[in-house]
Amino acid sequence: MKAAVVREVGDAHALKVEPDFPSPSLEPGKVIVKNQFAGINFIDTYHRKGMYARDLPFIGGQEGGGVVAAVSDEAAAEGIKVGDKVAYSVFGSYAEYTSVPAAKLLPVPDGVGLDVATACVVQGLTAHYLTTSAHADLIQPGEWCLIHGVAGGTCQWAAQMAKLRGYKVIGTCSKGKEDIGKSLGCDELLVLDEVPGTSYEDYDSMDIVAKVMEITDGKGVKCVIDGIGKSTVDISINSLGHRGIFVSFGNASGAVPAFPVLRLIGKSAYVTRPKLLDYITTREELVGRANEIFGWLQEGKLNVSVDTSFPLDQAAEGHLYLEAGKSKGKVLYEI
Repeated sequence: MKAAVVREVGDAHALKVEPDFPSPSLEPGKVIVKNQFAGINFIDTYHRKGMYARDLPFIGGQEGGGVVAAVSDEAAAEGIKVGDKVAYSVFGSYAEYTSVPAAKLLPVPDGVGLDVATACVVQGLTAHYLTTSAHADLIQPGEWCLIHGVAGGTCQWAAQMAKLRGYKVIGTCSKGKEDIGKSLGCDELLVLDEVPGTSYEDYDSMDIVAKVMEITDGKGVKCVIDGIGKSTVDISINSLGHRGIFVSFGNASGAVPAFPVLRLIGKSAYVTRPKLLDYITTREELVGRANEIFGWLQEGKLNVSVDTSFPLDQAAEGHLYLEAGKSKGKVLYEI
């Protein structure tokens, strides 16, 4: 089968398309999914670079959507059938076929396209746990939340979900993505210059902390959702209010450097560095989150932007596009 494979970690060109990679075999408790789409996420670039270690070689990706092509007896006993439309998150989605445990499958309801359903799996579920669970209820409806990069993939979802949860949202975005930022319903949108020659926000182009304090009457926010990393860590910590929480979930500008915990004492603040897998530890939790997201999509309460799709043959180009900060929504491979 065709697959995009990493045999040596490195830049985007370390992701190479191989036409004859071995197809997965059907194992007990699993199904084989014929992929139509695979999601491209920043975590995939971290695996490719070796920032998050993986055994080599490996097929890239961990988010896919397609139709069930083969079903084990155990999966059939759970009602899964050949031809079912499904989405999932397991390693190895940058390929024509992926072996997926039945417990990891998300049935895609009518009215939700496979491209949108694929986008839901990592970005949607990540945004869901960030806005419902990772903050440990240290923010309540009616209180302020700062979300960086709301015009990007995951945080487009997060801004909308935060509003659905009743939080007041301050979003940041670049001037080149202002149209997307304005469409999300943020209470306040801080529009930043772009770093010259890139599509990334220049977080030094505005005194964001001063703006946050002005908006919140000097109190700061109860929660910061930050997938940017190195460029925003100081802004995030300094924007917190009394007993607020800094939720650092990504490294788009580089990894957050170590800092002394004593920095948090001024406001008795909290910090967490969560990951999705710890918030979908059971089948019940996974399906519960997905069903709420699919419900919001069907009711028109969430608007999901699929920015662009690359053919799998252009695997490196897909990673380069994402890493350049060009995306205004979900980026996919079409397989």
